[in-house]
Amino acid sequence: MSTSIVYIGADVAKDSIELFAENLSLPSSIPNTPAGFRLLIKAIKKSAKVTHLICEATGPYSKALARAFHCAELQVSVVNPRQVRDFARASGRLAKTDKLDAQILASYGGKMQPAPTQPNDPAYEELAALTTRRQQLIEMRNAETKRLAQIDHPHIKRSIASSIKELTRKIESFEVLIKETIENSPPLLAKVESFCKVKGVGPITAALLIAACPELGTLNKNQVAALAGLAPVCRDSGAMRGKRSIKGGRLNMRTALYMAALSASRSNPHLKPFYQRLRAAGKPFKLALTAVMRKLLIHLNSLARCPIPTPI
Repeated sequence: MSTSIVYIGADVAKDSIELFAENLSLPSSIPNTPAGFRLLIKAIKKSAKVTHLICEATGPYSKALARAFHCAELQVSVVNPRQVRDFARASGRLAKTDKLDAQILASYGGKMQPAPTQPNDPAYEELAALTTRRQQLIEMRNAETKRLAQIDHPHIKRSIASSIKELTRKIESFEVLIKETIENSPPLLAKVESFCKVKGVGPITAALLIAACPELGTLNKNQVAALAGLAPVCRDSGAMRGKRSIKGGRLNMRTALYMAALSASRSNPHLKPFYQRLRAAGKPFKLALTAVMRKLLIHLNSLARCPIPTPI
């Protein structure tokens, strides 16, 4: 029964984790280190109660905690910080401190009962880390390229040009590492090869999308579209019918899909006519391309579930 579960709120910061749980004897704070995780896990197991830890997604700071709980076979949910903050406002709790946040997280768990976060395959985590670093290097190169166009000092121009060349070399080296990671993981390789059969999707796009959404293949079409922020949001009230627009979702998923959708809208034998029909009907470029992105994502999600080479 869900009522027998003790929800633990864990507000994760860089150096420490604030904890709160009703009817459970836990330290109020632990260091955000393996030793701190062991202390918390030991206290939970000593209590002999069914627990479910709730923490917000805070990048590397929450990943280590979630990994420790998965290894200890304890339930943990890594939730969206915006949803927790909206829950706090709806509950009338506007103040914000680390201790209060831990209490709110425990309350959020009890009321919303989020599904436990499943452990990631190490290959997927490796792919996510490599693709993230590649994107950071690309952003650095883009910034240097913009500076190069604005500088006329010869020494500075040579310095920037050298920096661009070095960043390009590093990007290429990470692309090699991404390729090796995929080839060393049969599940990843199967997904990438399946995705690359779709015209407009290349190996890097497939890798970026899988890294951004390891859940591909486990969601239905509406769920995956909402996760990417590609599901139109209604804005109706009474007799008024507002303009639909996309909102929220994972930006890195849309970034991965954008160039693929742009290419598919020009060359894919199924998506090109779809895009052209929307444009001929007077739909703006961005709206038509967003529709292509959504259709492409839904198809890739179905391929991840059952990699049958259906045409698109």
